[in-house]
This record gives sequence, C-alpha cells and structure tokens, in this order.
Amino acid sequence: MKALAHTRYGSYDALELREAPVPEIADDQVLVRVRASSLNPVEWYRVTGPVFARVPNGLRRPKTPGIGADLAGTVEAVGADVRAFRPGDEVFGTSGASWAEYAPAREIRLARKPPNVSFEEAAAVPIAALTALQALRDHGDVQRGQRVLVNGASGGVGTYTVQLAKHFGADVTAVCSTRNLDLVASLGADRVVDYRKEDFTRIGMRHDLLLDIAGSRGLGALSRVLTPEAKVVVVGGKMNRGLGPLPHIGSMVLSSRLRRRPLAFFVAKIEQADLEVLAGLLERGELRSVIDRTYPLEQAAEALRYLGEEHARAKVVLTV
Repeated sequence: MKALAHTRYGSYDALELREAPVPEIADDQVLVRVRASSLNPVEWYRVTGPVFARVPNGLRRPKTPGIGADLAGTVEAVGADVRAFRPGDEVFGTSGASWAEYAPAREIRLARKPPNVSFEEAAAVPIAALTALQALRDHGDVQRGQRVLVNGASGGVGTYTVQLAKHFGADVTAVCSTRNLDLVASLGADRVVDYRKEDFTRIGMRHDLLLDIAGSRGLGALSRVLTPEAKVVVVGGKMNRGLGPLPHIGSMVLSSRLRRRPLAFFVAKIEQADLEVLAGLLERGELRSVIDRTYPLEQAAEALRYLGEEHARAKVVLTV
C-alpha cells in the first residue's frame, strides 16, 4: 500500500510517500480502507517539530513514521473482539496513521458514516467537531438562551462550534475576518464581527460563554464582553514554530486565577458515543462540514504548508 512516512522534523518535505505493508490489526481493532483524511494543527506541529510537540514521539527524530489522525473509509477487516462493525461498513473516526491507503483503528474510536455524507465530509469531522462539542457541552456547560462568543469562528473547530452552539439553543456572536463573514453567517451565527474592521471586545454586548479558538486577545480585553459569571474555554491559539499556543494558554490560565474567572483548557477525547452524536447531526442535516481545499495524498506536504500559512478556512482534506 501507499503510505506517508514522517522521518524527521522541521520540513514539510520530510513527509515521504512510500510503499508499506498493509498493517496487521489487534483483536480490538478495525482495518480501514482509507478514502479521506483531514489536517489538524497536531499534524502541522508534529512535522514542523517545535520542542513541545516532539515529547510524545521522540525528541531527536520521530519514533514511528505513521502520521494522520482523522479518517473516513470502508472496513476491510475486523479483529476477533470487534462486534460493532463488519467488512464493507462505511466508518469515520481516528487512527494513528491515517495518511495511508489502509489504517488500523480501535473499534471504540469509530462510528458509522451517515450515507448522505461523503467520505471527505466525514473525514473533516472527528478531532475538530469533537473539540467543538466537548468545549460547549462538557467544559462550557452551554445552556439554551445563553449568549456565546466564538473567537475564531471560521476555522476547523470554529465552523463546527457555531453550528453546535446554535443546536444547543444559544445566541451566537462569531468573530472572523472579512472574507469569511458570509460563510460564518451561513452557519447560523446571530451576528458576525469582522475583527479587521471592529474591535469585538468593544461591541457593547455581554456574553455568558467564550470559546477562545483564535487566541488573539488577552483575558483583560475579553472580559469587556463577558458577564461576571461567564465561563471561558480555551481551545488553542495561533500556530507558530516556537511554543505554539502554550504562551497564550498559560497567560489565560494565570489571568483567570487573578480575576477569579472560570476557565477551562482541554484536549478532546475520542469517544465513540460522541462520534455517534455527530453522525446523527450530520445525517439529519443539523451539522455540516465546510471544506476549504482538498489535496491528494501525495500532496500532503503542500496541504500542510497551506494550513501553516493560516489562510485556510474550515477544513483541509486529503483524498486517498
């Protein structure tokens, strides 16, 4: 099979398309014939290799060459303990090496792909939409009628966050750049603020929950548009080859303690039950994936370069 191998840090060209054996699967795993995957900041950081991103996979060089998390495809084979799937089923979820023609995935990290959703649309979902869902529901405790502010509404996580916040019955203020205003409005936002033309921290409206995805402002400024009891959920920050989002996250955490403001930072959990929630919303048309560009597997380096330039809106997808 064809598979991308990640063998060194620092350069997009470190990704090599190779011939590799089809992976063997454990008893609790499923072998997926991958049809599409998508890009997330985690892959960008892994390839560019800032020190904080090397810790899980080797400081000097990657311990394992497999790369890619999100996937959508068809079940090729199942392990002895797998009960939910059988060969031929169309699924989506995550793996540790999905940028390949075949990938092993744990049964509990997969769900059935809705028949009315393409492989590309399904592959865009897992990490980004799970992050949005868990940020709103589990860490933000969003309630019907609350005002929710989404800073960074046009990215992968942001486009799902706007839609899910509306699904939960919230009133949504979405912040994005000029070229993305129409897109974000089409996702259901009640109001869209162009941060290039207006300071969204001075719009004169207070919110009950902030989803900080862009990481563009400090908590002092953000507090001007938050109620005294408002919760803040930090999802990330600007991508860079230094310390990534860590300085922003650290500053937000420290500031929240000084201001006694409820704040949460988390890493999404890949859970089958939540994937099934998202599958249901996708099938009913209550959630959709917005795809900026698609690239063939052999152009993954170019796709990462595009993602790293921070011009991408919504999701960038690889087809296999």
